[in-house]
Amino acid sequence: MSTGRAVVRDWVIAVGVAVVLLVAGRSTGPSTMDLDLLGYALLAAGGLALAARRRAPVTVLAVTGLCAVGYQAVGFDVPAVAFLFAVYTGVRAGHRVVTVVAAVLMLVALPLTALAPPQGLPLGDALARARDALEVAWLIAAGAAGEALRQAERRADEAERTREETARRRADEERLHIARELHDSLTHQISIIKVQAEVAVHLARRRGEAVPEALLAIREAGREASRELRATLEALRDDSRNPPRGIDHLPELVQRARLAGLDATLTVRGPRQAVPVAVDRTAYRIVQESLTNVARHAAAATASVHVDYRPDALAIRVDDDGAATPAAAPAPGVGLLGMRERVTALGGRLHAAPRDGGGFTVRAELPVGPSA
Repeated sequence: MSTGRAVVRDWVIAVGVAVVLLVAGRSTGPSTMDLDLLGYALLAAGGLALAARRRAPVTVLAVTGLCAVGYQAVGFDVPAVAFLFAVYTGVRAGHRVVTVVAAVLMLVALPLTALAPPQGLPLGDALARARDALEVAWLIAAGAAGEALRQAERRADEAERTREETARRRADEERLHIARELHDSLTHQISIIKVQAEVAVHLARRRGEAVPEALLAIREAGREASRELRATLEALRDDSRNPPRGIDHLPELVQRARLAGLDATLTVRGPRQAVPVAVDRTAYRIVQESLTNVARHAAAATASVHVDYRPDALAIRVDDDGAATPAAAPAPGVGLLGMRERVTALGGRLHAAPRDGGGFTVRAELPVGPSA
């Protein structure tokens, strides 16, 4: 049930119980006007308190009990209906010990209230009146109903959690199965192609022969396929035991780019703050894909990575001094499309295009506020 519907339902119950108590009080109230007003106020307050029973079950239990004792003390012989609702809610919310203690206190307090002035009833009459106001059987029934529903909800939650864990485990098993199949069926063959091409290129150069362009293309394709397959297998094997990489790992990316011959730098601005896991991982993937594209396609000498922590967003910018120009913009590849999908899924914005002065820029803004 949605929160709005639950609130409306609680208010309907509260108002209904208050009306029932007030109607019942009209035929049992004392003759004194002051006591009448106090009794009606306690009857109404006891019923209306049920509107907060989901948010504060223990408080409502105390309020309804005190109101019941109060209107019994001023002469309103009305059953403690609101207190029974509070007992049911308290047990359902898991406050069993507190609810039992409150029920016992009520069973003791009601006869004492009838014995005390201004009523001063004989002991037998006081016990009978207390029994009419709060039957032990009603208390047991309310508590049993609350416990039964609590157990049913707990079993439903457990079943849902078990289904989710089973689905996640099956997905992990299937992912690892796919990784094994790819490894067994493709890795060996691609490795053979790459090694054979490397050997052929080496022998041709050793003999002083011109290396055919097709052979060089095969060698490069083998290297590329090997790298892509390795990355795919790593992604498939990634699970909860291997935490996702994030902003903290960006220095490693930049260092690897330097080792590959690219003059890469990393600049972080703004006070460091915690960001959602999805934003953290997406930022890493954007920088990773951007630096990979620079190394493979841009023919660039330098690249700069800027991370800007803002109050409501994390801004990522990667610039290079490659050969891209607005007149000769590269066609968007799978990597760029993947970046755009990740950013869009988080409600962010992505700009990736050549600059007027040459080079390429990837700029992303990822929201980190409550809506992220």
